[in-house]
Amino acid sequence: MPSDLTNAVLLPIDMQKAFDQPSWPRRWNAAVDSNGLLLVEAWRAAGRPIVHVRHDSVEPGSTLGPAQPGNAFREGFGPKGDEPLVGKSVNSAFIGTDLDLRLRRLGIGTIVAFGISTDMCVSTTVRMGANLGYRMILAEDACDCFDLPDGRGGTIPAEMVHRTHVATLGFEFARIATARDLVQALTASGEVAAA
Repeated sequence: MPSDLTNAVLLPIDMQKAFDQPSWPRRWNAAVDSNGLLLVEAWRAAGRPIVHVRHDSVEPGSTLGPAQPGNAFREGFGPKGDEPLVGKSVNSAFIGTDLDLRLRRLGIGTIVAFGISTDMCVSTTVRMGANLGYRMILAEDACDCFDLPDGRGGTIPAEMVHRTHVATLGFEFARIATARDLVQALTASGEVAAA
């Protein structure tokens, strides 16, 4: 369990409605929203910084395009008050955005990341964050991903995609925690009341 969340920003990545549309493959984590909201609520209660990331696709016909209903945040997600929003058009939230500059100005040393999907935008952002020198923590049970074609006519189940990517990130790029682990760490620090 992470014991030090000093200077930790919460980074929800692409928690958007598009991923519920039938054009996307099967997802596996029915608790992605509840676990993600647990983190968002705890960070807000502790007065800790949250930077929201939204995928604004430039691909023609994408369900994540800015003019599409799927671009909207899922219920309960998205900025409140003066919480900043970073819009991206590629997998990494650091590419073509001012995310790194924002975090440096806030004095952030640790990023707690979660979102959709584990193996794409979440993984790419976590890897790049680690390469930029941030201490990365992945809230793995607040992530979700999709079944993927294996290139041989079969399908790799989403659960296996998730497990493999979490293992890779945990081996090299991030500490792995659950949403409850992270809330308990905030609670133990006295920054947020116990639920």
